[in-house]
Amino acid sequence: MKFISNDTIIAPATAHGSAAIAVIRLSGEQVFDLAEQFFYTKRLHKKTLKNKASHTVHFGLLVNKGVIIDEVLITVFKAPHSYTGQNSLEISCHGSPYIQQQILQLFLNAGARMAEQGEFTLRAFLNGKFDLSQAEAVADLIASNSSVSHQMAMQQMRGGFSNKIKTLREQLINFASLIELELDFSEEDVEFANRDELKKLIASINQVIQKLINSFELGNVIKNGIPVTIVGKPNAGKSTLLNVLLEDDKAIVSDIPGTTRDTIEDEITIDGVLFRFIDTAGLRTTSDIIEQMGVNKALDVMKKSAVVMYLFDAHTFGSGDLKKEIELLKEHIGNAQLVIVANKIDTETGSSLQQEFSDFPDIVYISAKEQKNISGLKQKLVSLYDLRAIEASDTIVTNARHAAALRNAAKALENVNTGLQNNVASDFLALDIRYALEELGNITGEVTSDNLLENIFSKFCIGK
Repeated sequence: MKFISNDTIIAPATAHGSAAIAVIRLSGEQVFDLAEQFFYTKRLHKKTLKNKASHTVHFGLLVNKGVIIDEVLITVFKAPHSYTGQNSLEISCHGSPYIQQQILQLFLNAGARMAEQGEFTLRAFLNGKFDLSQAEAVADLIASNSSVSHQMAMQQMRGGFSNKIKTLREQLINFASLIELELDFSEEDVEFANRDELKKLIASINQVIQKLINSFELGNVIKNGIPVTIVGKPNAGKSTLLNVLLEDDKAIVSDIPGTTRDTIEDEITIDGVLFRFIDTAGLRTTSDIIEQMGVNKALDVMKKSAVVMYLFDAHTFGSGDLKKEIELLKEHIGNAQLVIVANKIDTETGSSLQQEFSDFPDIVYISAKEQKNISGLKQKLVSLYDLRAIEASDTIVTNARHAAALRNAAKALENVNTGLQNNVASDFLALDIRYALEELGNITGEVTSDNLLENIFSKFCIGK
């Protein structure tokens, strides 16, 4: 990928296939000159675009050697007031794949080239329209599949996360400059940076960084969907519950124990939060090799889940049985949150069950078959994730690259703190402070490399 270029790039900005309309995007210094070769009025008089005001829309025909390709609307964006910061055009045409291909080929033959993946957003970053974390949020916004993931991406794209990082860097840079100044006067043994104030600053910055790191666990699962593994004994009703939650006959339901041999999964959105439900083989010791493989797979999936939902048959389980099962289960669930669900309550009174399982006050009582209290179970799942922080515009880290950079910065600052306690020389403090600044700068793009940019923007779609 070539960086900083004013040549004209072109790409479809809408999805492939037939549609009512399609949008083709161009960006580069010469876009107006290229378009004016083919843009005509209804009476086939040439139309000019370079003298039109930015953010205006113009109707006309695209004509190639006397042949009309399509009636189009062309939107004009003049530098620097465009998405990329360059002169740009967006052509709205009829959504026929043939027409789209004809328009693309028309401009390619005239000297434009096909944009690479993410090149429009890359140009926006290089021209100062976005910082790097905001540019990455564009891809997250396009991929958002729930109201919460959309909200987090929108907040990051509007600079919420960037502003926090920039504030941290500015605070650190002030002290870094004083430490660097001490190096110039090393022979005179003077201190320009107050060590006590630096300790307080490091503690304050690390507190903010740690909060951001901790938010990544929440942000990552919400962005990608919260994995919920449904486990329990054979015939507890796991497959029935999965089908009810998904409102689809996704899993085979049978009275024969051991029907589910492999994991079955699908996604639903509950109150704006995306959940990935995973049905597993019933947990039991079995001589059936295939079924045992399914049990082993269920144990492995639990370790990778954010939530483990343990489902049991309220007719066949007592409080003592449940205690034993939960103790065994805790050896396999890792850091996942545990939700205990009593199933098949259709012939049981709620009060007698609550008395029997009084040691487990958080049990959710349902009947998957009769679809009783499924809404209560859904609300229980949503309540496990405190989304009030997101709604209050707190910063949530969703990007693994950002989380890794924050961890590296925190480690470097911890080294600074250790150095201050041990009265190490200024040059060693300066090394760790520089490293922390570099890691924070990597997040926003103030410190970057061509390889990093290529890796990030290659994951975008072509027209963005």
